[in-house]
Amino acid sequence: MKLNIALLPGDGIGPEVIEQAVKVSNAIAKKFNHSINWMHALTGAAAIDAVGEPYPKETHEICLKADAILFGAIGHPRFDNDPSAKVRPEQGLLKMRKDLGLFANVRPTFTFPSLIDKSPLKKERIEGTNLIFLRELTGGIYFGKRGRLDNGNTAFDTCTYTRKEIKRLAIKGFELAMKRSNRLCCVDKANVLESSRLWRETVQSLEKDYPSVKVSYEFVDAVAMRLVQWPNSYDVLITENLFGDILTDEASVISGSMGLMPSASVGLKTSLYEPIHGSYPQAAGKNIANPLATILSAAMMFEDAFNLQKEADLIRSVVNSSLKQSIVSEDLADGNKSYKTSEIGDWLVKEII
Repeated sequence: MKLNIALLPGDGIGPEVIEQAVKVSNAIAKKFNHSINWMHALTGAAAIDAVGEPYPKETHEICLKADAILFGAIGHPRFDNDPSAKVRPEQGLLKMRKDLGLFANVRPTFTFPSLIDKSPLKKERIEGTNLIFLRELTGGIYFGKRGRLDNGNTAFDTCTYTRKEIKRLAIKGFELAMKRSNRLCCVDKANVLESSRLWRETVQSLEKDYPSVKVSYEFVDAVAMRLVQWPNSYDVLITENLFGDILTDEASVISGSMGLMPSASVGLKTSLYEPIHGSYPQAAGKNIANPLATILSAAMMFEDAFNLQKEADLIRSVVNSSLKQSIVSEDLADGNKSYKTSEIGDWLVKEII
């Protein structure tokens, strides 16, 4: 099978972790007789430096031609520390999501038996956790009207949603719940926000079409609390853009490291697979970043974009083996021997071949 994959390393540790995911993917392709056509493209600060914009037209065209996109990370401190910057790397990520119609971010959260004691949360609270967030990506406060008033002394950001945007994400949530435990939680702030009341109203209107799914409605602040107290009480959660951004980062501590969690962004034209962590510029170029989230994102890509279940399962199996044998980067080493980013990739490739 020929796989056309757009490769967007991005910024910071993005190129380093992407390199390991490519090595693992190539090993998988060789073992299962596939051919991968990697199509490299610029995004983020790297694209700004090269062509002056964070999501160039050339990158968009490459993404449209691809069967799937494997993405690293976006962000650079020189933009974070400059409030007056007119062009920012993160604008490229938002534009990419909007232009490609990537409206649903799929973020699983699960535990690794060999790492259960590395989580800052108690073992008895998190053991067996296996939940999925569906975060809406192309609406809400990140895309609403914003600006300054009163000579710059007053700022505003507007959260706007349409029923159509909510409905298409909610349908994916219902469908995913039916494949799992028939439990769906809608996360909102309907006691305060009008946009959240539209969310709740829209989801409630869909319940009759999915009678086997038990739906709960919870305020975002309550979910933030329960997520670290009883994560096993959740299975599939759907929510808007900002709430999802915050909650999924919170959920990442359950596994023990943000460097372990993969994600997918699916939508109208193609799908994008990426680790949930950021560009981590402090570690860039040091060969110390954890590549496993990116490698597990590649596993999601093989499974979801190409329907190659055996290939995905093998990647997950060797990743679990690496964790059991403590072939880990410094974020998981706890003062014990740690392995370089490239060494972890090489070890996984040997296990696959």
